[in-house]
Amino acid sequence: MSQRGTTRFRSHSHVFTRSHCLALLCVCASASGCGSSSSQTSTGESGGANASGGADATGGGELGGSSTGGAGVGGAATGGDTASGGAATGGGTNSGGAATGGDTATGGAAGGSVDCSTPMPTTGGETFTGASVWGTANGLSYGIWTNGDGGTITIFPDVRAFSASWDNSLNFLAHLGLDFRGANAKPYAEHGTIIADFVEEKHGDAGSFSMIGIYGWMHDPCIEWYINEDSFGRLWGSGDVTATIDGATYFMSSAETTGTDGANACESGHTGPWTQIRSTRQTARQCGTVTVSDHFKAWEAQGWTLGNLTSVHINVEVGGGVGSIDFPVANVTTSN
Repeated sequence: MSQRGTTRFRSHSHVFTRSHCLALLCVCASASGCGSSSSQTSTGESGGANASGGADATGGGELGGSSTGGAGVGGAATGGDTASGGAATGGGTNSGGAATGGDTATGGAAGGSVDCSTPMPTTGGETFTGASVWGTANGLSYGIWTNGDGGTITIFPDVRAFSASWDNSLNFLAHLGLDFRGANAKPYAEHGTIIADFVEEKHGDAGSFSMIGIYGWMHDPCIEWYINEDSFGRLWGSGDVTATIDGATYFMSSAETTGTDGANACESGHTGPWTQIRSTRQTARQCGTVTVSDHFKAWEAQGWTLGNLTSVHINVEVGGGVGSIDFPVANVTTSN
């Protein structure tokens, strides 16, 4: 389904409004975690050539709540070559319910160095399918959400990697990363240095929009945030504020947003609008290390108030189409 709202974009001293159509992601909004969600058996991913084109994203969301967002503005950047990777993952197919939520372990194996030629695992995967699936594997949370006919995610018990596929699923989202629920939700600085490593390869197309990168939420105040690294089409830079992080230029923006019935992934009891913050890389890439905590520092330097960090996910979000994505590397770590 869709929702319509008015978003106020704040880029340094510039403010403007734009009315736009937003995707409603209805999952759980409780800071204490989600319950279990049933899933059905699944086949593997769809193949196809790498896609180009596609409209720019108008928002997105995560498992754990609904989300609204605004269309990006500002300079655009062309994408780069698609990273090398393996074929769609193999492995067994899950026919039961997804794992229940709960507190997810923080930290994990050290991150920060990525081999861009890492192949996709071809054995040992477990595939889940449905419109709303979440669980944990190898210390990370995984999930998919769509308001269409469903999609798939394949995860691995011993490798921090995943793949996802969609088939005209309207707004589709899949992720793997860390959740900080309950007492683990705290200011980002208390987690130390937060690192996300990724390698990805795209197949097929992504419909009307796509965003590939790092995504999450904060509570008290409620913040929905994106670090956009790649897209099936054009990668938009949003706003006239920039920062150099990990040796690259990112466009940054802060937006006040509200959607139909106030649907969101904010803290329990939240009412009214919330804030969406984006960093969008000037030049797309399909492999690399993102120092997530440095983005948070750059946002704070703009005077943008941040909340308690509740999730850091390596994420793909698309607006339809028939396609898939492989992440041979998808790892999020903290130093504390």
